[in-house]
Amino acid sequence: MFSRILIANRGEIACRVARTAKRLGIGVVAVYSEADANARHVSLADEAYCIGPAAAKDSYLRGDAILAVAKRSGAQAIHPGYGFLSENEDFAAACAKAGVVFIGPPADAIRAMGSKSAAKTLMEKAGVPLVPGYHGDRQEPKFLQGEADKIGYPVLIKASAGGGGKGMRVVEHSADFAAALASCKREAKASFGDDRVLIEKYLSRPRHIEIQVFADTQGNCVYLFERDCSVQRRHQKVLEEAPAPGMREDRRRAMGEAAVAAARAVGYVGAGTVEFIASQDGSFYFMEMNTRLQVEHPVTEMITGLDLVQWQLQVASGEALPLAQEALRINGHSIEARVYAENPAKGFLPSTGTLGHLRAPQAVEFEVPAGSAPAPVRVDSGVREGDAISPYYDPMIAKLIVWGETREIALARMSTALAEFEVVGVATNIEFLGRIVKGRAFASGDLDTGLIERNRDELLPQSAGARDEILALATFAELAAGEVRAREKARASGDPHSPWHLVDGWRMNEAPHHSLVFTEGERHTAVTVLATASGWRLRTPSGEFAFSGQSGPDGSLLVRLDDRTLRGRAVRVDGEWNLFAAGEQHRLSLRDELHELESDAHGGSLAAPMPGKVIAVLVEKGARVEKGAPLVILEAMKMEHTITAPRAGRVAEIRFAAGEQVDEGVDLLILED
Repeated sequence: MFSRILIANRGEIACRVARTAKRLGIGVVAVYSEADANARHVSLADEAYCIGPAAAKDSYLRGDAILAVAKRSGAQAIHPGYGFLSENEDFAAACAKAGVVFIGPPADAIRAMGSKSAAKTLMEKAGVPLVPGYHGDRQEPKFLQGEADKIGYPVLIKASAGGGGKGMRVVEHSADFAAALASCKREAKASFGDDRVLIEKYLSRPRHIEIQVFADTQGNCVYLFERDCSVQRRHQKVLEEAPAPGMREDRRRAMGEAAVAAARAVGYVGAGTVEFIASQDGSFYFMEMNTRLQVEHPVTEMITGLDLVQWQLQVASGEALPLAQEALRINGHSIEARVYAENPAKGFLPSTGTLGHLRAPQAVEFEVPAGSAPAPVRVDSGVREGDAISPYYDPMIAKLIVWGETREIALARMSTALAEFEVVGVATNIEFLGRIVKGRAFASGDLDTGLIERNRDELLPQSAGARDEILALATFAELAAGEVRAREKARASGDPHSPWHLVDGWRMNEAPHHSLVFTEGERHTAVTVLATASGWRLRTPSGEFAFSGQSGPDGSLLVRLDDRTLRGRAVRVDGEWNLFAAGEQHRLSLRDELHELESDAHGGSLAAPMPGKVIAVLVEKGARVEKGAPLVILEAMKMEHTITAPRAGRVAEIRFAAGEQVDEGVDLLILED
């Protein structure tokens, strides 16, 4: 076994690898960009080295700098994690040349499976069924459109060197093909440095099922069962689970054996994933092979009781696989939810900012279970409270993983754990994940890659604003905080017993009361707390209630409205109340009645929703546009986002050109009536 390894990655996967290495007594060397100087993965390492500026191309994608650190630190092997250099054949070859073990497959295997087109050709020769499509080398737009027309719509355009849902577009009609191809190629070039694509028939209601495989240097290869990754948005996985619901044993064996055959065909070594697209009738087709550890590997660990990173280290050091196929067993059910800093209500736009409050459900970080059952809740994260989610990297906050003896138990645990997950400072997808888990389709196992779109109204409902329960929690939190501020002010004054320090709502010639106006988004809601002989009463737009409560030092609240008892937590950050209750989060601020709104001098501006780079400006100055017309394409976090016209008008000014970097909130252009 190695005595010291370098982890060529960041975030939760770097932390995940470090934990296993330290448990095995292996020294850990970390690398970091200037933006990650205080990151969690740096603090977990024995040594850490800065390798460049924030941009990944200047730091985490610099194989030469990483190899230099490996030599300087005495690391015997490099674990690439996933993303960045994990599937870079040139880096794997450079490691071998430098005498450093690459904890992954040989460069030849990465090369064979790195191109989706070449991999499909290889699988076709091996007799693995493929989805109808074009996987060749010709890339002229006119030729590709002709192939798509022959296949028949809808078709899927997919980056040949892609992964993670980037560089993928579904095209419903021939007339839309050219624009989708151009966008797909731009995104593929930006993400992978390769704009080649392939075309496939887009199957209706397919499931995305992948098989975890493992091979050693001694000719052994096994499959560690399947994961269902069908719940996706924009071709990126949202929820994953193992085993796949409704999987028959004969189908599991057939898919597992096909995956092992695929791995053997390229001389594979280490952890890999063979991905299949499966029809509702049970037929399956090869999609691609990911020559690395997958983001969703924890669900496999939870149902097998195995540490896949430990297996990677053992295989890379020349040891045989710890178990043969017949010794592998499935125990229970596991589900993983990816908690992201993103705004589902705004097209899942990534959200940047500082984590002013972060409270994960009571859980453990991964450890090999001592008995037959793993911990019921596990959190893998690379961030801490106070850390920043920057525009430079993937906006993942954590992976929330649960285990249960049955799928029903795992579902219940996931729902509870999501309700306990609290984040302040960035928008998150936590409530969205909770709605999926509770939704009929997911709960019943009626899965396919269109689940989110098909249930969009249920999963992405229009916000109805704060309910009475949330208003009650916010009101009590504000009154309790006011009492604390008053006591502190009284103690600091020369007359702590002065009646002017009281916060009992006294009014001259009126009954004692407090009037508050809460703002959430663009909604303003007035509430009044009245003092009566029998106690406080709360008046909201929908009624009047008896009102009392208690608050704890951690922000926990217990509030009573008539005969109802409400529990929640209130966290004040940057002058706003963040209310957590029943799996919901509401951000409320007190409206200052003396504050006048700014004049709408720039009401026609279109601001960048996040920091990024302008990829294309689709209009010219003076052009007349209709509502919804595409105006600017912005790239952020390796994804393209199209800025559209909020109303009809004339383009009065264009402030940025293609290729320029922009900050969040800056006006990209000005639209006049």
